[in-house]
Parts: sequence; C-alpha cells; structure tokens
Amino acid sequence: MNNGIMITFRVFLALFFLFIFTKLLSKRSLAKLTYFDYIAIVTLGTLAGNLAFNTKIEIMDFLLAMVLITIIIKLASYGAIKSKFWRKKIAGEATVLIENGKIREEKMHQLNYSYDYLLEQLRQEQIFNLSKIEFALLEPNGELSVQLKSQYRPVTPRDLGLETNYEGLSTTLILEGQVLKSNLAANNLSEEWLSKELDKRNITDSKKVTFAALGTNGKLYVDLYDDQAWDDK
Repeated sequence: MNNGIMITFRVFLALFFLFIFTKLLSKRSLAKLTYFDYIAIVTLGTLAGNLAFNTKIEIMDFLLAMVLITIIIKLASYGAIKSKFWRKKIAGEATVLIENGKIREEKMHQLNYSYDYLLEQLRQEQIFNLSKIEFALLEPNGELSVQLKSQYRPVTPRDLGLETNYEGLSTTLILEGQVLKSNLAANNLSEEWLSKELDKRNITDSKKVTFAALGTNGKLYVDLYDDQAWDDK
C-alpha cells in the first residue's frame, strides 16, 4: 500500500480510537482536569500520534496500550471516589490562599503561585479589594474560589424576605432554523401550534429563526437571524 495512503488511514484510525477511548472517561475528567487526568489524556494523545506516523507500531499493540491506560484511569477515578486518601493523592485538595483579607504567603510560596496571577484571578471575579475577602481557595483544577465577607455579598430576595416564582429551565423549540419535534412532543405541543405562534410575530418560515424557547411560565422567546427578537411579557 502507498505510504501516503497508509499514513492517512492510520491518522483517521488514531483519531477514531482516541475519540472512543476519551468518551469512555467521565465528563468530569474533561471539564475539570486534575494533574492525573491531564497526564493520562496526554498519554492517550501521544499513543494516537505514534500510531498515525510510526508505521512500525502494530494496530493491535496500539489498541492494547489504549485499553490498559483507559482501565488504569477508570480504576484511579473509582479509587478517588471511594477513598478520601486516594482522592487527595490523585486529585489534590483546595488550598487557602487568602483568609480574612490576608494573603497566606507560605501557601503562595509552596505552590509557586505568583501575586500577579492571584490579583488577575480576583479581578476576573470583579474583586479589587482584598480586605473584602473572607476566604480564597485555589482548587485542584487551578480555579480560584472566593467567598466574600458577609457584609460585601450581594443581597438576595431571601435576605429581603421576598417571595420568588419558580423559573425552571426553558425548552428549546427551534435551533438554527430546525424545529425540535421531540421537545414539542415532550411539552404536548404540535408544529401547528408553533406555526400559529410564529404567525403572530409575522414569521412565515421557521428557518428564519435562530433560536426559539418556551419558558416554564408558558411564554415564548423568539430570536431571528436578522437580530430581531420577541419575548412574551
């Protein structure tokens, strides 16, 4: 077989298997990478890259390596769920960087965490005054969690003794011009009903609609490709 064709075939094969084995990992592993997750996924990617361009590697050897690494990752994740000790070793734990408005310098030095980066993270949370912070913790995935002192936290309706209505989740009925029939059926609605609602807004073709959603209060929100929008009040 031509070398170029062989490499092309192995590239597609490597990407396919990489996708399959990555999907076997939990969503948490992809959304919130720990050091262990990062190393494992990089290893899977390296194996896939080697299969694509190193024709000396047999496909069955590649699959065996991918299966073994995936099993190790799953076992480690299971151990982290069942054991606090392993969870701490694999995922790490949160570290307090600021306590009662004061930076804990010893923790900053231990983690090699710069003051500039800490201030940048706080600015992204719209916090510019360290004295307002009760606690700031560096999570194992590198994100900064901040708790403001009680006097600086936003006031909620509950704080004011106000009652609020249940909002729930809206249901998407049209997305990028495509009517989602399954969502209509789930809400006991028909395409005829949807067409009538669009007619009320002088919309003759659902393909002109970028996004349409039905709120739990029964009100319909419609957004068109030409930037017009309708929101039932």
